Amino acid sequence: QVQLVESGGGSVQAGGSLRLSCAASGSGFSINAMGWYRQASGKQRDLVAETTRDGSTNYADSVKGRFIISRDNAKNTVWLQMNSLKPEDTAVYYCSAKGEGRGKTALWVWGEGTLVTVSS
Repeated sequence: QVQLVESGGGSVQAGGSLRLSCAASGSGFSINAMGWYRQASGKQRDLVAETTRDGSTNYADSVKGRFIISRDNAKNTVWLQMNSLKPEDTAVYYCSAKGEGRGKTALWVWGEGTLVTVSS
């Protein structure tokens, strides 16, 4: 079983920065992609940024140039550095991990979410 533990959310004024972290723990799994999704009130959950084990990254257009995702494969930990935050970045941010569990079963696990609030 895999568990994702997130930290780093909070409140900040527009133009400020926050750093989210997420660590995967458990046994019997292999993670390929780790990343962050977000869900604003009344909206669907969308990809923010994701990185694979080989280092490739994918960002939502709305955060390119402002957010940076990084990862430590050995520690199964991913970070999201969020700079130049805007009020429209306000959302619950969810850590995501995709890979394989026991018996090569497909695995997609979510964290509990951490709230990011950006005030104008």
